[in-house]
Amino acid sequence: MAWEALGSAVIGFVLAYAAMRRLPRRLPARPLVLSTGPAAALLGTLLTHAVLGPGHTAATLVGAIGFTVAILSLLIRPESGLRRSVPA
Repeated sequence: MAWEALGSAVIGFVLAYAAMRRLPRRLPARPLVLSTGPAAALLGTLLTHAVLGPGHTAATLVGAIGFTVAILSLLIRPESGLRRSVPA
């Protein structure tokens, strides 16, 4: 479990860093994004490990990746150049 936690934290940091490099203007402050990635990955690992049980390391890390991507996607803001149409 300790290696899963360490691996998922690294995966979360890498995904958060990649998101910051790919969408720098659409994400909030850098420290928030870089701390959300590992935290989301650890939570995803915990949930996936609780559901699957021990012995499913690869599936647990895939669950951490999915959870991290989902949480990081919640931080993305709409582009400032786009106008939303408000229904009357």
